Amino acid sequence: MRTELVTSLKRQATSILADLHNHKEPILITEHGRPAAYLVDVEDFEHMAMRMALLAGIAKGQADFASGNIATQLAAKQRLHKWLK
Repeated sequence: MRTELVTSLKRQATSILADLHNHKEPILITEHGRPAAYLVDVEDFEHMAMRMALLAGIAKGQADFASGNIATQLAAKQRLHKWLK
């Protein structure tokens, strides 16, 4: 992974963004020698956000199942039918 100083980002933003779009590799931005942020391509970020939402939904389903918050297929079908009207 490439690392850039925040001052380099300020001075060479156009060039750094062009490299980011071409290589699709995240760039670690440092400030005072410490990690400050990651610069990622928009498509990669949106893909990560969708994956996180999917994983959060799976985790919620697992928690609901573990706590007994479940419904039969018939009950779920009836709820969906009312909801889709």
